[in-house]
Amino acid sequence: MYSCVKTIALTGLLGREIRVETDISEGLPVFEMVGFLGGEVKESRERVRTALKNSGISLPPKRITVNLSPADIKKSGTSYDLAVALSLLKLLQKIPPESADGMIVMGELGLSGEVHRINGVLPMAIEAKNLGITSCMVPYDNVAEAKAVEGMEVIGVRSLDEMRRYFEGKLTGQSFGQEPAIKDSRGSREYEGDFSEINGQESCKRAMEIAAAGMHNILLIGPPGSGKTMLAKRLPTILPDMDPDECLEVTKIYSIAGLLKDGEGLIRTRPFVAPHHSISAAAMAGGGTIPRPGECSLAHRGVLFLDELPEFSKCTLEILRQPMEDKEITIARAAASYTYPAGFILCAAMNPCKCGYYPDRTKCRCSGTDVQNYLGRISGPLLDRIDICAEASRIDYKDISSKERNETSEEIRKRVEAAVSMQKERFRGSQIRFNSDIGVKDIDRFCHLGRREEKLMREAFERMELSARSYHKMIRVARTIADLDGSERIECRHLTEAVGFRNIDRRYWNG
Repeated sequence: MYSCVKTIALTGLLGREIRVETDISEGLPVFEMVGFLGGEVKESRERVRTALKNSGISLPPKRITVNLSPADIKKSGTSYDLAVALSLLKLLQKIPPESADGMIVMGELGLSGEVHRINGVLPMAIEAKNLGITSCMVPYDNVAEAKAVEGMEVIGVRSLDEMRRYFEGKLTGQSFGQEPAIKDSRGSREYEGDFSEINGQESCKRAMEIAAAGMHNILLIGPPGSGKTMLAKRLPTILPDMDPDECLEVTKIYSIAGLLKDGEGLIRTRPFVAPHHSISAAAMAGGGTIPRPGECSLAHRGVLFLDELPEFSKCTLEILRQPMEDKEITIARAAASYTYPAGFILCAAMNPCKCGYYPDRTKCRCSGTDVQNYLGRISGPLLDRIDICAEASRIDYKDISSKERNETSEEIRKRVEAAVSMQKERFRGSQIRFNSDIGVKDIDRFCHLGRREEKLMREAFERMELSARSYHKMIRVARTIADLDGSERIECRHLTEAVGFRNIDRRYWNG
């Protein structure tokens, strides 16, 4: 006697179809599971046996073999329980033999027969659709997540008994089908802060607007209390809305990490991740025997905010170099390599010295060596990957006490969205989303400079001793400034502003 049920195994964000094959034959009573199984999958045997018993179904005293095929893929997690139980129920003729044909089944079983939520349902459902499968059975708490996949019929069950009644046709009156796909990906825009609350720091606000419009990395440097953290925490309030594809990308990562709430579907607001400076390199990149997404992946399509940048360990900071360039991070293990997206905006804030007041010598008591040692914690290669460096100067009393109306985040965001619309039109038909994604081979195509502009950049390149990476980043920033200005052509004034946002870091580090 033989039965088969299909499910999905995940390696990072990539899925692979798994066949749960079950056979019952004469012989000594034994329940054996094979197929290159992790510890939690081997434990599935006892969970399934007990869940069936407490649901009123006893396994016969025969030889039961469950194989998770193909056997060359390591299986981990608890998502196979429901498929194993379903395969047994078919074999025991407790449900029709054609049950779950052409369906993906996933879920964890409790000993009472209750079906618990699992991680990674969204990427599993997406992989099922790629395989041509249009229906899946998931824990009831994961229904909203699975329904984010357009065209997928989702059946949510709370228990083994409910699953049996569904396949017996006794639950057809309940709402188990597909709801309309979510077309509107706009978030609620309910944020704690707003740019209107910040007095002064006009140059920093301008820098944040440029960073948001082109998804550029930004560094804020200045004394304590100048508003660096306030500015950074308000960056998400001016970012453009995510499109449906971006929503799916972010939700997949949070699904695998187990950070989706019960009943939560698509994540529609850009993430803002702000780890403490004591974070380890493994937590930043992602780690574990079966690597989970790290902080840099959780910030995908959003903001990774590093406050007090020099206080992070050197190893943790250097890990960011590769994802800042490639927009993804790969974690290699003996069994497999796991690749997670990591296309974030790095927003960093720091003091110019250990006491925080350099170059104000009326307050700063750090020696020149002390200042250079502190700034030296930020390596040249990492600094080279930052597009914009803005100085947050000390706030004057007249700025604090000013009653003038400041621009709101909504007003700034309208300009950002107008610039993003220009970029979408410009990059239509390509893989590029924002100006920061323009590759070196496409620089001249999308950021062509006239004769006067070429001369200006040649002078800046030689005077500032720029690297090739810094040069190209400067041009991309100028492209974003031109977009904010509504100009299809990059002009000298756009380049001059972009150069100004690189002069500040040169002044501190080359002091």
